[in-house]
Amino acid sequence: MNKIFNKILRCSVVLNKSQNVYRMGPVAIKNNFHTTSAKCDLMEFFDTKKNWSESNIRVGRAWKLDELRIKSNSDLHKLWYVLLKERNMLFTMEQECNAKVRLFPNPERIDKVQESMENIEKVVRERNIAYYKLETGETGERPVEDVVNLIGLQEKYEKKEYAIPRFLNSRWVKPYLENGYTNSYAIKKFLRLYKEKQYNEKRKARNRDYNHVQQLLKRFPDMDMELLKAEYPNVDIEKAKRTKKARGNYMPKY
Repeated sequence: MNKIFNKILRCSVVLNKSQNVYRMGPVAIKNNFHTTSAKCDLMEFFDTKKNWSESNIRVGRAWKLDELRIKSNSDLHKLWYVLLKERNMLFTMEQECNAKVRLFPNPERIDKVQESMENIEKVVRERNIAYYKLETGETGERPVEDVVNLIGLQEKYEKKEYAIPRFLNSRWVKPYLENGYTNSYAIKKFLRLYKEKQYNEKRKARNRDYNHVQQLLKRFPDMDMELLKAEYPNVDIEKAKRTKKARGNYMPKY
């Protein structure tokens, strides 16, 4: 039966060379499609040979979020793999240049590709959240809660599925309950020093802003005070006016 069917099929196909059309009965199929050249060797991990000796390669910018939001899911899927292939090629070329002690041209290309891939992930996450909110009323994201880590600091923890509950997990019970890491003297000393460091950073930043405001008042005595207060809300402008640094060598108007 298969031989007879193949014979009938061969007899029913008519080839018209002038129009490059294959006819099989009443159906006409044009041979007008094309594909990219398939390369399956290791040279896919390297740049084109004309760029090997170049010291500067002209490239474009990264993909923006507004440009990716108007694309379909299939286009984002194709673009993701194009960027993934480009990133692998750039990593390979960077490693090869380092091995041969040569300058890797335009290393910012890696940053642009990674930025584009991060933007694609953001767009896909936005669409997933919108879809789940429309269907179920929830975001569909993994639940996040505030927990205290081993050194006593607050951090965001994404909940995961485990084979056993937390109170039966010895790897969690020993550090947090039995050994008491979060209540130990070393952790308390670390937290005290860490809070002191944070306070000093805020104090220095506040003093820098205060001194900067004094210099601005000294150089520009007629400046808009409302705009200055909006720019530096943490600085007492009235107190800064009365200081000697803000007065200068003139008689203030206020």
